[in-house]
Amino acid sequence: MEKWGNHTRSTSSKNQINKQAGIKKPFTEVIKANIGDAHAMGQRPITFLRQVVALCTYPNLLDSPSFPEDAKERARRILQGCGGNSLGSYTASQGINCIREDVASYIERRDGGVPADPDNIYLTTGASDGISAILKILVSGGGKSRTGVMIPIPQYPLYSAAISELDAIQVNYYLDEENCWALNVNELRRALNEAKAYCNPKVLCIINPGNPTGQVQNRKCIEDVIHFAWEEKLFLLADEVYQDNVYSEGCQFHSFKKILYEMGPEYYNNVELASFHSTSKGYMGECGYRGGYMEVINLHPEIKGQLVKLLSVRLCPPVSGQAAMDIVVNPPVPGEESYAQFIKEKESVLNNLAKKAKLTEDMFNKIPGIHCNPLQGAMYAFPRIFIPSKAIEEAKAHKMAPDMFYCMKLLEETGICVVPGSGFGQREGTYHFRMTILPPVEKLKILLEKVKDFHIKFLEKYA
Repeated sequence: MEKWGNHTRSTSSKNQINKQAGIKKPFTEVIKANIGDAHAMGQRPITFLRQVVALCTYPNLLDSPSFPEDAKERARRILQGCGGNSLGSYTASQGINCIREDVASYIERRDGGVPADPDNIYLTTGASDGISAILKILVSGGGKSRTGVMIPIPQYPLYSAAISELDAIQVNYYLDEENCWALNVNELRRALNEAKAYCNPKVLCIINPGNPTGQVQNRKCIEDVIHFAWEEKLFLLADEVYQDNVYSEGCQFHSFKKILYEMGPEYYNNVELASFHSTSKGYMGECGYRGGYMEVINLHPEIKGQLVKLLSVRLCPPVSGQAAMDIVVNPPVPGEESYAQFIKEKESVLNNLAKKAKLTEDMFNKIPGIHCNPLQGAMYAFPRIFIPSKAIEEAKAHKMAPDMFYCMKLLEETGICVVPGSGFGQREGTYHFRMTILPPVEKLKILLEKVKDFHIKFLEKYA
C-alpha cells in the first residue's frame, strides 16, 4: 500500500490508472488518411452551398440582409418544391421535381447539348444508394444463370459488398497497373468469357475517374467499353462521382452518356446505362449531406416502374442532401452576386488537390521499394509497395495479409492510418495501400516524410 493525499491506494489500483493512461506511442496524433472525407481533413465548405442549405433549413433567414439575393432565390425555388414549403416534409421518391430539372440541365451543359430528361433522373442518398438500387433491380436467376457483375480490380469495396449482399456473382477484371491503371477491352473479354462458365454476366461497372487508382479514362477507351457493352448486351454502370477531380495535363473527364450519344443511334438507343454523381467528392466534399443522383437511360418501361417502386420503399432521399445536390448542378453563374466568391473557392480547392496529387506522386517515387502511378484524378494514391519475404512470413504467422501487416506497422509506428490494397483487390503477388491526398499540404508533406522513413526502416528490418 502507498499513501496518496489523505487516502491510501493499493498497487493494483495504481496499475489500473497506468492502464487507463494508455501505452505511450511514438507519435502525437493519428492521421486518418484512410477515407475520402474532405471536411474531416480540414477542407472548408463552399460558402454558397452552405448558405442555400441554411436558408432552406431555417427560412426566417430569407429576411436577413446577411445572405446574398442569388442564394435566397435558389432557396425559395427549392422550398416551393417541398410540401408545406418545408425541408422537413417527404418528397416524391424520385426527388424534388425542380432539382431533377436542374440536374437534367446540368447534364446537358456538361455534355455539350446532349439531351437529358428529368424523368430519367433519380435523386439518391449519396451515389451508393443509387448503385445498390440498380444492382437490386438487375440481379436475378440461380445457379449458372445467376447474374454476374463485372467490377474493376482494384475496386471501391461498395461494389463487392453490394454484390455479396444480393448474392450475385462478382466477376473481376484487372486494370493494367503497368499502363497507368488503364482499362483494356481484351481483359474485359477474358473476364466475361471465363465467367460464362459459372454465371450470367449482365452488368459492367466502371469507376471513372478511378477509386482507388486515380486514373482518368480517355475517349478511345470509353468508346471501346461502350462498343463491348453493346456487343455483349451488358448493362453499364458508370460511377462518375470524381468527375470534377481531374488534375493531370492532357487528361479530361468524358461522361459515358456523352460518348454514347456521339457514337450514334445504334448505340444510344440500345445500350442501357446508369451514371452516378454525388455531393461527397469533387470540390464540395459534402459527405455528410448524403446527396447524389443517378441518370438511367434505355431502361425498359416495366423495369423503370419496378425501380420507382423499389425506391418508394425508402420514401425519399434526405431533403437537405437534395438541396445540396441542387447547388452542385445549379451553381452561381457570371453576373450573379455570389459568382466571384464561388469560383475563387472552387478553384482554390481543385488547384490545391492538383498540387497535392503531384506532390504525393513525386515523393512516393523517390522512396526505394515504392512505385506510384500518376494521380490523374479522384483523391487517392494507390502506390505499389515492395514487401520482403521475411515480412511476408511474419504476416502469415500473424494470420494477416502482408499489406495489412505493413499498414498495421505503419499505424503503430507513425500514427498514419491507410488502407491495405487487399481491401480493394490486387493482382496476386502485388501489394499496395490506398491513401487519401486530402490532408492540408503541410500535413501531407509530414505524412509522406514519415511514410518514407518508416518504409526504409521496414526494408532494413526485414531485408
